[in-house]
Amino acid sequence: MNASISTPVWTAVCQLDDIPRLGARVVHHEGGEPVAVFRASDDHVFAVIDRCPHKGGPLSAGLVHGHSVSCPLHGWNINLEDGQAQAPDQGCAHKLAVRVEAGQILLALSAQG
Repeated sequence: MNASISTPVWTAVCQLDDIPRLGARVVHHEGGEPVAVFRASDDHVFAVIDRCPHKGGPLSAGLVHGHSVSCPLHGWNINLEDGQAQAPDQGCAHKLAVRVEAGQILLALSAQG
C-alpha cells in the first residue's frame, strides 16, 4: 500500500443552521487553504476552496443563487456542484466532498502522513 496516498477524514465543521440559506462560512483547517462552505436555498451544502479560478477572489463573499455562486470581484459564476466556471468563463474551483449528518456539516479533508 502506498503511504503517500491521502485518506479522506470526515471532519465536523459546523451545524447546518450556522449557515443561513444562500449564505457561506469560511472554514480554516490545519495545513490547507480556507474552504468556503455554502448552503443553498434548498438546504444542499457545497464546499470549495475559497478562491475563484479567475483572479483568486473570495468565493465565500459572493452571492449564492441556485447551486451557483458569483465571485464578488468580477462576477464569474461558479457551479457549486462541480466547481466549474459557467460559460463563457473557463476555470474550476477545487471542490471538496461534504455531507450533513444529524444537522452537522462534515468535510472530507485529507489526512497528513
